Amino acid sequence: MGVLEWMHDQLIQFFGLGPLLEMLAKGDYRALLTVDGFGNLLSPLIPPLLVFELLRSVAIKTFKREDYQVPLLLMVLNRFIGNFITIAMVGLCIGLFQRFALFQAGLTWYGLLYGYVAWELSHFVYHFLAHKVRLLWCLHSTHHAPVAMNLSVNYAHIFLEGVYADFVRTSICMVLGVSPPLLILIMIIDGFWGQFIHLGENVLKDGRLGVLNRIILTPSHHRVHHARNVLYMDTNFCNLLSIWDRVFGTYLEQRDDIRIEYGITRPVKPYSVLDAYLGEFYLLGKDVWKAPGLRNKLLYLVMPPGWSHDGNHKTAKAAKQALLEAASMAQPADPLAIDELTSGTSPAA
Repeated sequence: MGVLEWMHDQLIQFFGLGPLLEMLAKGDYRALLTVDGFGNLLSPLIPPLLVFELLRSVAIKTFKREDYQVPLLLMVLNRFIGNFITIAMVGLCIGLFQRFALFQAGLTWYGLLYGYVAWELSHFVYHFLAHKVRLLWCLHSTHHAPVAMNLSVNYAHIFLEGVYADFVRTSICMVLGVSPPLLILIMIIDGFWGQFIHLGENVLKDGRLGVLNRIILTPSHHRVHHARNVLYMDTNFCNLLSIWDRVFGTYLEQRDDIRIEYGITRPVKPYSVLDAYLGEFYLLGKDVWKAPGLRNKLLYLVMPPGWSHDGNHKTAKAAKQALLEAASMAQPADPLAIDELTSGTSPAA
């Protein structure tokens, strides 16, 4: 394969145009009425938005190399490592857990409604644990490492996180009776929305989307989720429907008086794919190595990021409680309290 042909294939894959071009070549558009066809119709929508977002940032002179380099290099790395793993894990979980469902919700409007509520629960569980179990945070932190919000952040993942996420979400949905065809349809819709809500301020200054901000989770909500500000951390774990965030008390809207600071609370080396990919594993390994006794070593794996065996906890929960207590004791106009609320000052994400 020549260089030009390889570049052509990579562009077709990046923009998700392969299935559509094949359909156009055959002249058979009936595939658009199927679940896979619907997915093929949605998949090419996000990459052009990313290109537009990037070019616009150049045009308005807000482009920063560090905002895009690590996520896009991670996309290339993950493509080499884990292209087929998601399909394999979803198929395995369907085979293992579908038998335990008491009923099957199919491709009906009420089935879709039920299935989406079940999916959001499974997504909440996966996402909550990814923030609250340190070993799982090591997998998820790569996605939070970028210091700006833009569509390239969609590609900032460790390939193994997909294995964990698909296992949790598919297993829960199978047990709750979401049929495989319905699950695939929901994953397509949710995958599209999950990418869209990473749209940056260069294209969508106010991510609230008007009245939709009261109904669904918008880019504004997800910007809050990606913030390292103490008050914002560990919020908005759902993807489209905020039902489970509201049930479990993790729902939070963006505040106009708090400027969002993106990234994780430890400094990540600029432009370093290795630090974004494996930095949290390295720090976890150091803590486990230094911890006294087997019990403490194991606890570092399962306790939240920032937990310490000596009781000097710097978890997001502890930092938020300390901040709110300090703010309640401060005078209303105390500039120090306001500064703390508007910055990411906790060492734990």
